[in-house]
Amino acid sequence: MDFNYSEEQRMLADSLRRFIDNEYSFERRRKASRSGNGRDLQAWLTLAGMGVTGLLVPQDFGGFGEGAASLLAVQRELGRGLVCEPVTPSAVMTTAVVRAAGNAAQQARWLQALASGECIGTLAYLESHGRFDPAAIRTRAVHDGSGYVLDGRKCLVWHGEAAHFLIVSARLEGTLGQSLFVVPTADTAGLSMVAYPTMDGHRAADVLLSGVRLGPDALLGQPGEGLDALQSGLDWGTLALCAEAAGAMEKLIEITADYLRTRQQFGVPLGSFQALQHRMADMLVQKELALSMAYVAVQAMDENNPAQRQRMLAAAKHTVAKAGRYVGQQAVQLHGGMGMTDELVVGDYFKRLTMIDPLLGDSDWQLERFSAVAEL
Repeated sequence: MDFNYSEEQRMLADSLRRFIDNEYSFERRRKASRSGNGRDLQAWLTLAGMGVTGLLVPQDFGGFGEGAASLLAVQRELGRGLVCEPVTPSAVMTTAVVRAAGNAAQQARWLQALASGECIGTLAYLESHGRFDPAAIRTRAVHDGSGYVLDGRKCLVWHGEAAHFLIVSARLEGTLGQSLFVVPTADTAGLSMVAYPTMDGHRAADVLLSGVRLGPDALLGQPGEGLDALQSGLDWGTLALCAEAAGAMEKLIEITADYLRTRQQFGVPLGSFQALQHRMADMLVQKELALSMAYVAVQAMDENNPAQRQRMLAAAKHTVAKAGRYVGQQAVQLHGGMGMTDELVVGDYFKRLTMIDPLLGDSDWQLERFSAVAEL
């Protein structure tokens, strides 16, 4: 596999880096994450104008029809800047699910809105009893004339407060599998949401569906066949997280190296001490390992064998999460106590890299998925 960026990928990555370096300051990011629904509307519109929100949307629906390699280039830059806009849940995961399950009318309606940034979507699939298993759901859907009625609870809905619609997984009466439903968040009777900040500057929400009535067009795809489409969205999200973490580690190492070159002790820069040089080298090794595994995740998206894809993605996510925790912890220690204060951005990177682990399945969950495939 060619790991070099194409000309188009390089141009997009360079544009993103310029926007982040020149306009998306940490003061701006922190202000947005601590107010309202945690979004910076102008930043979101800028990302949409640059093509980030339409990257995976087919060209027939106003997107660019790019694949996994281009997604890695984008997410790596977003990770470097700790961009907390809902790119992964909306432009990656929701887009992948609609693309995989939606009929022609649903794709035309939702993919165009997602590509333009006009709409934000997110997945509501986790339930409190199910850990990370997308198949462990108790939310129920019943027929109501030509439409449906939903009842259930969803937790940890990523950027649910900012979403214009949710893709909700539920058991539909008369079917064995699970089905997916598009649920608008505005003025939907029976839908309530409790939103809260997460430790890394993002936001999540718990969702209650109590007698939510939906029309016949709310069913996404075929009844009882939603799990594969949902898993496709989670797979694309896993790739996005791996690439984001690699970018965050890359930037955090640069910040730490600059600190060691300027901070002095006993009249010399901290970076002149060989023991600290060795720790920086170890951080760099872990970052390179994480980036390599992000490319494994890219390759997994072209894998036709579902079991092999699961094996590759589980290995990538586990390795990247472990590397991210190591790099984050070392960076904080090399900065001393100031590393966890708001005076420096190091703590922000450490918190985000720590949260990468539980998102879409923590290290233990990924090991279980890897082992389950390995035993086949």
